[in-house]
Amino acid sequence: MPSMNRPMRRTRLGLLSLLALLTGAPSPAWAQAPAALKNQAKAAAAKAQAKTPGAPQTQEVSDVLKAPRPKGGEYFGLYLMDKKVGWFFTDLTALPGNKVQSINELIFKAQVGTRVSERVHREVRVYEAKPGGKLLSFTVTQKGDGGDNELVGTVTGDALRVVRKRPGQPDEVLKPLPLPKETVEDADQARVALLRGQKVEGVALDGTDLEGYRTVTTVEAPEEQMLGGVKVKLSRVSTLSDKEKVPVAAFLTTDGKMVRVDFGQTMQARAESETVAKRLDLVEVFGLTRVVLPQPLPAKAREVPGQVKLVMKNLPEKFQQDTYRQKYKRLPDGRVEVTLMAAPPSPKGRLPRPVADPDKGENLKSTLAVEADAPAIKAQAKSIIREEKDAYTAARMLSAWVYSNLQKDYGASADRATDVLRQKKGDCTEHSLLTVAMLRASGIPARRVDGVIYMVNSDGVPALYWHEWVEAYVGEWTQLDPTFNQPVADATHFYVGYEGNAEITPLIGALQVTDVK
Repeated sequence: MPSMNRPMRRTRLGLLSLLALLTGAPSPAWAQAPAALKNQAKAAAAKAQAKTPGAPQTQEVSDVLKAPRPKGGEYFGLYLMDKKVGWFFTDLTALPGNKVQSINELIFKAQVGTRVSERVHREVRVYEAKPGGKLLSFTVTQKGDGGDNELVGTVTGDALRVVRKRPGQPDEVLKPLPLPKETVEDADQARVALLRGQKVEGVALDGTDLEGYRTVTTVEAPEEQMLGGVKVKLSRVSTLSDKEKVPVAAFLTTDGKMVRVDFGQTMQARAESETVAKRLDLVEVFGLTRVVLPQPLPAKAREVPGQVKLVMKNLPEKFQQDTYRQKYKRLPDGRVEVTLMAAPPSPKGRLPRPVADPDKGENLKSTLAVEADAPAIKAQAKSIIREEKDAYTAARMLSAWVYSNLQKDYGASADRATDVLRQKKGDCTEHSLLTVAMLRASGIPARRVDGVIYMVNSDGVPALYWHEWVEAYVGEWTQLDPTFNQPVADATHFYVGYEGNAEITPLIGALQVTDVK
């Protein structure tokens, strides 16, 4: 992979986003469990409750403390296409003072091009121990790739107060947030639902964007699997988050041990001892997850206007939605022909700044990552575009500035726009993040686009690699790629979703291109 681009970071973020269902948000849950299984679970729960050290005894406690679980927490190895890329740990315990503490920690480590990428994500949450107990506080710590960052949240009165801490930077007090709807049962929905024998629904406060997302869990048919040479009957449950929108299947034993979690067909978490879980392969993710093409793309694919046609296999129907850049034609054998097109926006349709957002303001928002309201972001954007009124001209100026002023360096990733602006280096996600933040600060609706882009790596194999670029509304939608200095992202870009949309993750390792036209 050329050093100027690091598209596989999207895969890593997709993994972390999916794992939030287990590592700091509601876990997969049972619902409508068979009567025999319910009775076994309740008996095990009573036994576990009697042995739970420090469990509150003076008042009624939540089912999350009554449900059986392995003592000392659980370790899992994280596998991408059967290659180990990380591990995570999760535990839930009672605290003095009628409180409950949930701890979740994830480590991701992989070879990315010529560099080793490593990220640590740790969350500690404290709740009231009573049924429906409120989330009282949390600490979210991120280290390594993406930057060192800590969020400390405390519920005070009628608001959630959050302080952001970064090495070498003054502490930043964020605007007060609404009280979180997350309850103590949401810390471990799987075992709560097993104990109750019914579906569990809740709201999880995401540790990366501080938004609350509804999560629903349902039970599926149990399965028999071999564990340690013995055939064991496992309950299978499926969890769906409004953020991730990807069903995640989990398999648990009758005594509350989670043995496996499947994120589609290519990603899996497996219960392991601490020693085994922390023993990692050094996986080169570019070559592992790329989509190899049967032949190079024609030169016309890089022209603007330009287009190319790809015949794809294993592209689910929900991704086959016609847009101004992509058209789909279903073939009799189940494959689909995708026409990728690139053209600049029509001069007649272009609008002056500020531009109204067709999505009711969603693409103009300032968020924890896209800090469009930050004074530094606003000042930098204004210094670039000055008094330019044409939205598309301004968008091109901002994209070109990011390309020219950010060093292409995967090892200097950052998850906040102000951090990107300060360090002025990073991969495709940093280029896109800063561009979108400055576009929004300039009154131009914008969002980050996820997909794949055509490249020929040093091994000479034509392939599509995971990548991120930008879409802006300038009177009509148009796509720009600040990583490659393309004022119009050419037809080698195949869009599949927007940043934070984990629905695309199951495509990794499954999507195939069988023909190029």
